[in-house]
Amino acid sequence: MVHIGVVFLVIFLAVMTAIGIWGMKRTRTLGDFFLGGRTLGPWVSAVAYGTSYFSAVIFIGFAGTQGWQFGLSSLWIALGNAVIGAGAAWLVLARRTRRMTQNLDTMTMPEFLQERYGARHLKPVAASVIFFFLLPYSASVFKGLGHLFETVFGIPYDIALLVMIAFTGVYLILGGYFAIAITDFIQGIIMFAGAAVMVLVLSGRGGGYFEMIGKTAEAYAAHIPPGQRPSALTVFSLVFMTSFGTWGLPQMTQKFYAIKNEAVIPKAAVVTTVFALMIGFAAYSTGAFAHVFFDLGTVPRTAAGEISYDLIVPTLLTGHLPELLLSLILLLVLSASMSTLSSLVLVSSSSVAIDLYPSRQTAETGKDRSVAMMRLLAGVFIIISYFISRFQIGIIVYLMSLSWGAVSGSFAAPYIYGLYWKRTSKAAAYAGLFSGLAIEIVLFFALGASQSPLAASVAILAPFAVVPLVSLLTPPPGEELLKKAFEGV
Repeated sequence: MVHIGVVFLVIFLAVMTAIGIWGMKRTRTLGDFFLGGRTLGPWVSAVAYGTSYFSAVIFIGFAGTQGWQFGLSSLWIALGNAVIGAGAAWLVLARRTRRMTQNLDTMTMPEFLQERYGARHLKPVAASVIFFFLLPYSASVFKGLGHLFETVFGIPYDIALLVMIAFTGVYLILGGYFAIAITDFIQGIIMFAGAAVMVLVLSGRGGGYFEMIGKTAEAYAAHIPPGQRPSALTVFSLVFMTSFGTWGLPQMTQKFYAIKNEAVIPKAAVVTTVFALMIGFAAYSTGAFAHVFFDLGTVPRTAAGEISYDLIVPTLLTGHLPELLLSLILLLVLSASMSTLSSLVLVSSSSVAIDLYPSRQTAETGKDRSVAMMRLLAGVFIIISYFISRFQIGIIVYLMSLSWGAVSGSFAAPYIYGLYWKRTSKAAAYAGLFSGLAIEIVLFFALGASQSPLAASVAILAPFAVVPLVSLLTPPPGEELLKKAFEGV
């Protein structure tokens, strides 16, 4: 298996590098580097959104943890991700985001918030939130990927980290978003095919998919006592956090900025939904099927005797998939991770290069310097991600756990109200950002890490009450600003 896997890996990384070099020739301005020149069609845009959505975390961490603890209830997460996190996001957000970011000449979430509300100090605040919470999140994806390659290929963790970080850096730094989008499309094809075949093969071992559903339900009832099963609130909060929560994540909404035109949106919505359905159901079905392939005596455990959720899916796959298919699944996980990582690093580096770099809006030479700054910072951020992944500093671990709720809680309400409600005020945008961030931090530590989905859900929802309340009590933006922002909307 190692020989086949290594061959696949070398070919895969060589193709990614070639695309980065090709993308570099098409990247001349900051808009080219960060948004691909706003020239991407429906298929590439849709798959780029989907591959950024799912990383190694869903196949390794989430599938193993939620599949074992939730059983078939984990499939609600897959359904919510596809319908709300993918399809509805495109239909509700994409058109207005594309139009208003063009009207306001903005490329990032912090820029959009500043220009939409006329709030000069909102951009650096929003950029700081992105920097402090998305960078550690990208490091956590690197960490999971390094452990997977260590387990399956026998490659030492440090070397696996260096290889992944080096090749992610090459095609991202050279080609920018255009290279990311094209590589995402290729990676998405691998992910879709690998996920479909994985479920078919595992289901076949148990008599077919629907037969496995019945066996899983019986085994889950035997393995998880009623008192240890998740409540409906826990399931709902996890579905909400991972589905609606994406509406406020800058690395996801950036995909709407980059589409060629609004005509691609309906097709992109369908493609993204189908893609997300396949990936989500494949991942969570595999995690739930572990109840059929393992019992309480054979399920992977730590040295202390606790169930090792991160090892459930890798152990299941290595024990029940043929050699060639297992190599394909490894590429699936690698593809999912590299696409997510490149989007995270691009958005994190933009928080400095675009949102805080002073020459952003100068002459053409200034834009050239900004491209160089973006490339430099992308490399720096990748190196920082390596050290975070390697040394696991205590405070960084907390930032990883806080990241989803903190970022989406800060941005979702100001962003969505900004698209739809002219009366939303500058003070309300600040209030929404700070209330979401504060609620996430307080609830995370008050409820504990095990209730982090609930904390994140409350942090995302609460600002949707705060923003309209503050808006009604404070002056709205000026008519000239609103006319410019909403022109053609």
